[in-house]
Formats: sequence, C-alpha cells, structure tokens
Amino acid sequence: MVAKKAPVVKVSKKLLDNLNEAISRELQVSIQYIWQHVQWGGVKGFAVQNELKSIAIAEMKHAEAIAERLYYLGGTPTTKPTPIFVGETLKEMITQDVKDEASGIKLYQQIIETARKEGDETTNRLFRQILQEEESHHDTFTTLLEAI
Repeated sequence: MVAKKAPVVKVSKKLLDNLNEAISRELQVSIQYIWQHVQWGGVKGFAVQNELKSIAIAEMKHAEAIAERLYYLGGTPTTKPTPIFVGETLKEMITQDVKDEASGIKLYQQIIETARKEGDETTNRLFRQILQEEESHHDTFTTLLEAI
C-alpha cells in the first residue's frame, strides 16, 4: 500500500466522525431502498419500483463521494450501515423513508455548518450538492406517501 499524503485542509475529529455517520446513513438507505425496489410488486409497487431503484443508486453514489472526501481528509471510511428498516407494507416502508431522508437532511445541514466554520470549502460544496438531492428524495417519498 502506498503511503498516504497529508491533506492540505485540516479538519476536526467531529467533522470526520460526521462524515462517517453520513456514509453509514447512505449505505443504510441505499440497501433499504434497493430491497424495497426488489420486494414490491403489484399496482402500488409498480408505481414506485423504478423510483426506489433510482434513489438507491443515487444514495450509493453519495456514499462513494463522501468516502472519497473522508479518505482525502485522513479518515477511514466505515463499511457499516446504520440499521436497515424492512417494513411489512409499502406505506410502512415509505413512512420510514420519509423519516430517514429528514434525518439525513438535518445531519447534512450540520456537516455544512461545521465545514464552513472549519474553512473546508470542498466538503461544504459537496454536502450542499448532496443536500439538494436529499431534499428531492424527501419530496419524492412525501409525495408517494400521500398516494398510498
């Protein structure tokens, strides 16, 4: 293994821990949403299957981008997801998905604020972009929940 270079930006342990928390969350929801995509059929399932798959893939891309940033900053990305929720009904699943996206939005707002305070503009920009996508996912799940 090649020795790692020290990053130009020095950030706090708190920010590194928050980035790992974000990776855990992204791993959780990507697995959770893909499982929901696979599990659901029928008329209601057909209406949401492709959206669940698309969001799951987006979440995995977020995990990758955050892991790359964390590694650059000198941290070690986690491989452990936050606990995955598998519901019994589509409504139960989508209700949890709304909650998971809301908690992700809150976490990412905290990361953005911490990155700003620490002068880490790259992490700030990365999470502003991810935050925008998470808000879109939250809107999608909220809208789906209204129709179930």
